[in-house]
Amino acid sequence: MKKALILGITGQDGSYLAEILLEKGYEVHGLIRRSATGNKKNIEHLLNKIILHKGDLADATSIYRIINEVRPQEIYNEADQDHVSWSYDSIGYSCDITGGAVGRILETIKQIDPKIKYFQPVSSNMFGKAENPQTEETALRPQSPYGCAKAFAFLLCRYYRDVFGLFVSTGIFYNHESPRRTEEYVTRKITKSAVRISKGLQDKLSLGDLSAKIDFGYAKEYMEAAHKIMQLDKPDDFIICTGEVHSVQEFLEETFAQLGMDYKKYVESDPRFMRPGKTSTLIGDNSKAKKAFRFNPEIKFKELIKIMIENDKKEAEKELKIRGNSND
Repeated sequence: MKKALILGITGQDGSYLAEILLEKGYEVHGLIRRSATGNKKNIEHLLNKIILHKGDLADATSIYRIINEVRPQEIYNEADQDHVSWSYDSIGYSCDITGGAVGRILETIKQIDPKIKYFQPVSSNMFGKAENPQTEETALRPQSPYGCAKAFAFLLCRYYRDVFGLFVSTGIFYNHESPRRTEEYVTRKITKSAVRISKGLQDKLSLGDLSAKIDFGYAKEYMEAAHKIMQLDKPDDFIICTGEVHSVQEFLEETFAQLGMDYKKYVESDPRFMRPGKTSTLIGDNSKAKKAFRFNPEIKFKELIKIMIENDKKEAEKELKIRGNSND
């Protein structure tokens, strides 16, 4: 039985990855930090199937201890400060946890067992200002502290692979969404708010820039890609995207349309949600992944929104039921 260690197992990506690995017969271990112990929503259904370890990417001793105890064949690092807007206000933390921690992990692998395979997700935000389409060799020009930190992580991975011969692969992920996104992300904010408005639980939705064009993929499919990348004979870097872009306004319109509503009646602009730095419209070339492991995302724009809406309808119904019971 293969053993895998997932750092960031409680998050959107980590929880989907845990499900995928369990289905494939892995013994799955996960790192959980103090501030996440009360937030096991995404893995509650897995708690009797996985093994959790206390630690933090900011603490090199816990990273060393866990890897040394578990001795996994594969490590997937799905833990970081992954919110672009937050990175503007917490530059030091974002750079350390999203970038510097990758160096701590790789150095630990090198010392304990250089045969351990390592997967690092990075981001299209590394490209920032770039011509379309981007490939794995496109120059990096990030426009946010988050993008800079991911660029650092990416270069550290290449360094440990090239210089020390470690099996270190990266997935250059474009935006990937799911019902497990938190409400801080615009996609989940839109679908959840639209459903709540349709149920009479909310009146308005405040958003920032609606013109940004984004490649929206499905998180579960991207985690399936991560596993496939780790099964290849040689480590490498792969762009993972759908190759389609839609504006935030299109996402907004489609969400409300699927609920039979006109978004213009409910949405207002709020300058507080505007970002100081803007990237180009980023369109990736995923042909390398298609050739290497037949990557072919099936869940596209409208189906992704439908999946998210159906989940949010269930949550809204629960809220209505709780309110109804409290009024009895």
